[in-house]
Amino acid sequence: MSDTFSVEGRVAIVTGGLGQLGTQFSKSLAEAGAKVAIYSRRPFSDEQLADKFPGLAGDNIRVYEASVTDKAALQAATEKLVSDWGTPEVLVNNAGIDSKPDGGAEQNAPFEVYPQKFWDEIIDANLTGVMLTSQVVGSLMAENRKGSIINVGSIYGMVSPNQALYAYREARDGVPFIKAVSYAASKSGLVNLTRYLATYWAEKKVRCNLISFGGVKTASFDKEFIDAFLDRVPMRRQAEIDEYNGVIRFLASDASSYMTGSNVVVDGGFTAW
Repeated sequence: MSDTFSVEGRVAIVTGGLGQLGTQFSKSLAEAGAKVAIYSRRPFSDEQLADKFPGLAGDNIRVYEASVTDKAALQAATEKLVSDWGTPEVLVNNAGIDSKPDGGAEQNAPFEVYPQKFWDEIIDANLTGVMLTSQVVGSLMAENRKGSIINVGSIYGMVSPNQALYAYREARDGVPFIKAVSYAASKSGLVNLTRYLATYWAEKKVRCNLISFGGVKTASFDKEFIDAFLDRVPMRRQAEIDEYNGVIRFLASDASSYMTGSNVVVDGGFTAW
């Protein structure tokens, strides 16, 4: 049974694989024997890679420069990857952005005056980027008749952000803080994009599933937010930084061979209430 969960020798792409969660996904897959290609919009030197992934860089993890919103760059990176390691069998669409909690008032403005430029930026990265990457990589998988596409979503793709979680900001700073519409819209779009690709490529033996994550422990959140958030989580805690690795490896392996079009919710029970 343990072989069913193996990703040994598989070529996997992780977009945004140098970020907080992307680093964990890349490291976990590489340690399990996969060849991991990180697609990054910024250059990353061999020395930086070796420092970030000791013992894994080069043979098991490589970085290919490509923004998920640039189809030509994605095509060039994928052609290089195929030449280096062969056709990818796993694609983790992890790259994404959100409005910054410490950003200016414009980024976290009420819906009535929320600037389109921030909407466009987040939709482009979080939704259009997944579509373009899936076009480029998924097409190769379909030709090869084998592949698993794993889209990284959020609980805010299933439920609306609870603005009460952020109310303390106005009381503390005197400026309203509204969790912006764009992130929720982009992640909810992934729900049906996942279903679309799952059904579109099912006969080509390419599976596509979504993971909807809850919060992850980080030092960047205010204590007031964490306290309010945990009141709404049945397990009364955030996820540890490595607690999402297992579901990534499960969906990348043959253990999930009869799963496609699914939304796997990993949120400590947040959406159960």
